Amino acid sequence: MGKNDNQGMDARPTVILRGVQVFQGLLNRAAQEAMVREIRDIVAAAPLFSPMTPYGKPMTVRMTSAGRFGWVSDRSGYRYVEHHPNGQAWPPIPSSVQAVWDAVSGSAHAPECCLVNLYRDTAKMGLHQDRDEADFAHPVVSVSLGDDGLFRIGGTTRGGPTESIWLKSGDVLVMGGDARLAYHGIDKTRAGSSTVLDGGGRLNLTLRVVT
Repeated sequence: MGKNDNQGMDARPTVILRGVQVFQGLLNRAAQEAMVREIRDIVAAAPLFSPMTPYGKPMTVRMTSAGRFGWVSDRSGYRYVEHHPNGQAWPPIPSSVQAVWDAVSGSAHAPECCLVNLYRDTAKMGLHQDRDEADFAHPVVSVSLGDDGLFRIGGTTRGGPTESIWLKSGDVLVMGGDARLAYHGIDKTRAGSSTVLDGGGRLNLTLRVVT
């Protein structure tokens, strides 16, 4: 991330929710807009698609990926693959996104996947665990761009109490340690709460080490 994009980026969590670290406002407006431009380049090379769950139900989010691996879902299950459904290799993870990982992850390993989820209209993500990776010692790092998203976090088993927080554009979230396998999801977005994305909506970038 260039110095002019986010001068004085302070990588200290402002909220800790059930072990999840939230870095509120970590990215300033200039950094957000620059990152969105880089995500547009990713989408141009690897177009957004609507995945199907293994149970035959379409997801309400549209997605694509960058990095060595991309995450896909279809009748064959949830998994990481090295090619977009169109057969092309995924584009590289932008340097600005890599810089966020370096600032907050505490991991010496570079991320191998940047999953890009686009939420528009009534799109949401049900409670789930991120457990398709080989080593849970590495955290999951999430970047929010665009409209506010209501993030919900629970425990490491289904059921039980949950807590929620609105994630705003420029917020970064880290799930590591005991919270690495916590159930989490996005219940809804607040349309029109940000002008960062042309046409509205929310982009969520999720960085993971896969192997």
